[in-house]
Amino acid sequence: MTQIKAQPARLKTKLIMCLLLCGTLISHLCNASPVPKVAAGELVRLDKLDFGDIQARPVDVWLPPNYLSQPNTRFDVLYVHDGQMQFDASVSWNRQAWELDDTAIELMESGKVRPFIVVAIHNTEALRHSEYFPQKPFKSLPNATQTKLLEAERSAGVKLFAAPLYSDLYLDFIVRRLKPYIDQHFRVNTTAEHTFIMGSSMGGLISMYAALEYPDVFGAAACLSTHWPGVFSEPDNPLPAAFADYLGSKLSPTSKTRLYFDHGDATLDALYPPLQAQMDNSMRKSGYPETLWESRYFKGADHTETAWAERLAIPLQFLLSSH
Repeated sequence: MTQIKAQPARLKTKLIMCLLLCGTLISHLCNASPVPKVAAGELVRLDKLDFGDIQARPVDVWLPPNYLSQPNTRFDVLYVHDGQMQFDASVSWNRQAWELDDTAIELMESGKVRPFIVVAIHNTEALRHSEYFPQKPFKSLPNATQTKLLEAERSAGVKLFAAPLYSDLYLDFIVRRLKPYIDQHFRVNTTAEHTFIMGSSMGGLISMYAALEYPDVFGAAACLSTHWPGVFSEPDNPLPAAFADYLGSKLSPTSKTRLYFDHGDATLDALYPPLQAQMDNSMRKSGYPETLWESRYFKGADHTETAWAERLAIPLQFLLSSH
């Protein structure tokens, strides 16, 4: 069982997490979660990770066929959130998946992207919002606003945030524990220009946050259907402005990090067109070089894994283009 290491400076967070990190739940998440099937290549479930201060969960590494057939080649690395939704619809909660392995194989075989492996980090279901919500933009809000948002409900009696935000701890795990493990145990390129991060919805928010908090680690991020509202129903929602301010503060004419954003206009994505325009405007005002970012609109696209799978080749080529 993964041990939780107490640190006095983080006592409040530790006390909360200790209530959530019972041994039974950790064992269930790590051992009972089905291993996805992939179209080709090999899927390796990591079972010796140190999760530090966050809840243990499955982490799957997909190795494409050319990783196995080209032992002298080093591969780029793509970290993805919501790992249980990436490869196999038969084991996902809604029977949909990104089919990431299929698209990746097609792009590599056609020479459109550089060879890469995928590190798929599963989410922890109820704690997903607390893990994926960018902490610094949230903390920039007045205390009373933070408290109100933390009490927001996803549905009657069910809070949106199952715990106080700890996305900084989640990113610390990826950068200081998971990435060193991947770099040591797999045949990969380790520098930022070969290391990328990607997600959708809340996973889009945390991917943006990771790339801007750790520009020396991640050279680029792809953020699909980024959930700029942050919550689902909040009158006079202050969060989009906080995200726009954060982008403006982190980006400048000298920025090197590449960012990809996209959105549709159906189901939950119907909220996004004006908000993405607000973020695009903030990036332009910061002087962020337009050669480094893309913002795409897919008319009629909804907020589903099926929709993201249909356009997945576009962000993958943005991240990993061989040209």
